[in-house]
Amino acid sequence: MLRLLKGWPLVRQLLEGADGTGLEAMSSATRATGTRLRGADVARSVCPYCAVGCGQRIHHRDGELLAIEGDPESPINQGTLCPKGSASHQLLTHDGRLRKVLHRSPGAREWREIDLVEAVDRVADLVWESRRRTLEPESPGRPARRTTAIAHLGGATLDNEENYLIKKLFTGGLGMVAVSNQARI
Repeated sequence: MLRLLKGWPLVRQLLEGADGTGLEAMSSATRATGTRLRGADVARSVCPYCAVGCGQRIHHRDGELLAIEGDPESPINQGTLCPKGSASHQLLTHDGRLRKVLHRSPGAREWREIDLVEAVDRVADLVWESRRRTLEPESPGRPARRTTAIAHLGGATLDNEENYLIKKLFTGGLGMVAVSNQARI
């Protein structure tokens, strides 16, 4: 009978002198339940939505994303996330998310699936072709090696170091004059 009574949370709280906010307040069935995150691996990451850089904890198991939450150890957000950061789980799991590269050739009506390597090569080829075709030669009073045919707009999550390298590559290497960052817009 005493064993049966000790199974009741209220009796346990009275016998143990606890305040009712810990495990003593739970029934054995509740303690055994656990969460869907029990046993999951946790990786730390940064929210992809803006330049604040809030820390996130990514819970995953066997290659499946289970949950994304704010990282309480992050000095930036201390475990909190804004509505966009809280919805970042859907960024990866939403049914409408495209998971393959689609390409529509000029003049075509239909999209076709292409390999990621092919897509990156195509973009690189088009950038180099545009640069070759439109690179302005050096002339008096005008800087050499510049093109207005291509531009770059960086994402808001790029940090200062990444923006510095992008600026060096795109202005110095490719001659772009239109290089900007989404964080300013």
